[in-house]
Amino acid sequence: MTIAVLHPNAKRNAATHSPITAERLKALLDAQKQAYREAGAPSAEQRRANLQKLLRSVLAMQDRIADAISQDFGHRSDVETRMAEIFTTVESIRHARRNLKGWMKPERHAVNLAFLPARAKVLKQPLGTVGVISPWNYPFYLAIDPLVGALAAGNRVMIKPSEFTPKTSALLAEMIEGLFEPEEVVVVQGGQEVGEQFSRLPFDHLLFTGATKVGHHVMRAAAENLTPVTLELGGKSPAIVAPGYAMDRAAGSIVAGKMLNAGQTCIAPDYVLVPESNLDSFVAHARQKMAGMYPNLAANPDYTSVMGDRNYARLRAHLDDAAEKGAQVVTINPAGEGFENSAGKMAPTLVLQPTDGMTVMQEEIFGPILPVLTYRDLGEAIDYVNDHDRPLALYYFDTDGRRIDRILKETISGGVTVNDTLFHIAQDNLPFGGVGASGMGHYHGRDGFDTFTKRKSVFYQSRLNGAGLLHPPYGRLVRTLLKTLIGGR
Repeated sequence: MTIAVLHPNAKRNAATHSPITAERLKALLDAQKQAYREAGAPSAEQRRANLQKLLRSVLAMQDRIADAISQDFGHRSDVETRMAEIFTTVESIRHARRNLKGWMKPERHAVNLAFLPARAKVLKQPLGTVGVISPWNYPFYLAIDPLVGALAAGNRVMIKPSEFTPKTSALLAEMIEGLFEPEEVVVVQGGQEVGEQFSRLPFDHLLFTGATKVGHHVMRAAAENLTPVTLELGGKSPAIVAPGYAMDRAAGSIVAGKMLNAGQTCIAPDYVLVPESNLDSFVAHARQKMAGMYPNLAANPDYTSVMGDRNYARLRAHLDDAAEKGAQVVTINPAGEGFENSAGKMAPTLVLQPTDGMTVMQEEIFGPILPVLTYRDLGEAIDYVNDHDRPLALYYFDTDGRRIDRILKETISGGVTVNDTLFHIAQDNLPFGGVGASGMGHYHGRDGFDTFTKRKSVFYQSRLNGAGLLHPPYGRLVRTLLKTLIGGR
């Protein structure tokens, strides 16, 4: 097996841009570990400088980033790339730079009363070397945002971007190549075998973003070295519309959240639960909102393509299966266009009243298909959500505070946006992460810093202390002391 690696040292390009062995991949990690042992943890000034040069590079290369992603997709809306990849990355970097010194400060902690006058604190140390495996759906942001947290925490980083976005992966490698030495940050390119080998490396922490099925394999591989993992997966994120909520507002928010990146978003609304009496109203408003946002599809620069023939075929198979098993399939194509020469574009489609026996309700959709189910009372909707794997996101539309609290208390999900979709992911002060089948661990902002940091407990014994009283041989004094400390009823 060979692995293609791009080094960030221009003097070594001729020797290192050629395919190399899996052993060399391990050597890259060993070099980062050795460099960390020799140099130690970087200062706050060094970390801020690293983040600043990363920020400058992102700003300078934003046109090339948008172009590369669009080429990989067949077509990706330029506005969506700048909004969901570049803006979010820039905000993440700026947030980390602003808050870094505060995050790094040691924390003073109280000691138990019996141990006074000792003192205690928590030190923040880099873990050392971090691996990042990023996906194809947001190939820039989901590679760089974990890097931001890892660099803020003082780590060295290896990134394995998706092989399904080769233009973006090559551009990532070029960008990192111009900013960092390979002992600091390096981008490793390659296919599935490279990803498997990468996940087996003995990192100090490994972050994977991708499909739940692949997450099983990554966690299994990491377990060989007891490598701690953060898994950002996905799943079927529900949107629940409460009785009486304005259906036009709910439909507009759900359609916008679903159609961003043509539904290829891990926290996109995967299905909708609406009151039984409001099904026709939701469908009518969804049609109206779709047509307003995308009056035409094939040549619309705002409408993103489905990534790759394989995903396109998978989505078509979902629709065929649903139709064969009795669901009503509603295609929304305002201009009545064909898509023969439209680079993977697919019309938005509603699947009405699907059952759990249909594949569209068994797998994360990751495309412009939106199943719509009905419920008779809110408890039934809650039960439906709770009877399935815990989702990465949940969206609830209501103006009744008591019902909102009920949803928040009685369901478990990675995150929630109330009366809109997606926006909780864009809050740098909120943790982002799944639960159960939708993932484990958190990052973004302070939580990203903490994920890649060892919080080390330190206890400082006072010169005047009674610890010697607890040393053997144990006599009457220590027994009396323990009896006093333990107490009774």
